[in-house]
Amino acid sequence: MKTSILAWHFVGKTLRDGSPIPEVGKWLYFEGPIKLCESGLHASRTPWDALNYAPGPVLCRVEVQAGQTLAGWQKIIEEQDKLVDPKRKILQKRDVTDLLFSFARQQALSVIDNWDCPDIVDKFLKTGDKILRSAAESAAKSAAWSAAESAAWPAAWSAAWSAAWSAAESAAKSAAKSAAEEQFNELVYDLFQVERLK
Repeated sequence: MKTSILAWHFVGKTLRDGSPIPEVGKWLYFEGPIKLCESGLHASRTPWDALNYAPGPVLCRVEVQAGQTLAGWQKIIEEQDKLVDPKRKILQKRDVTDLLFSFARQQALSVIDNWDCPDIVDKFLKTGDKILRSAAESAAKSAAWSAAESAAWPAAWSAAWSAAWSAAESAAKSAAKSAAEEQFNELVYDLFQVERLK
């Protein structure tokens, strides 16, 4: 295992433990024993994988390192879509809220033909016009109501939500997930002006 890896990490207003987010270029150290999902400094190899653990919209390009701690020498531990280490430094950070909203709209548009989409929803998804957002939400709820053919509102909303969740789950298991992952990573690499993974 390498002793240094370039990776990605999302943050909110603070780190998960409530600590302030370190300045760019400053090393952060974890002195206790590290364990995936429990303790240490976490990150992911790709922006897409980091998105699964995002507590907020600020994405950081980080360098992680193995190193000596009070608990002894600790290597980087990595499994599937995440890693944990005793030492992490932010190289770049950006609020990617706009990128996330744009990406979400693009993904919704990629499956828009799968339902009878109201015009206002289509227009909102295509433009991202914040003024249309509330009307688009109302139209989508109204379409769910009509589709449920006058069933009780909780049942209609539940059915619409279940259908949307099932569709998303199915899409996530298909080639669409791979395309979305590649598209998201490319958007981030362009924003951060970093090289693509080989």
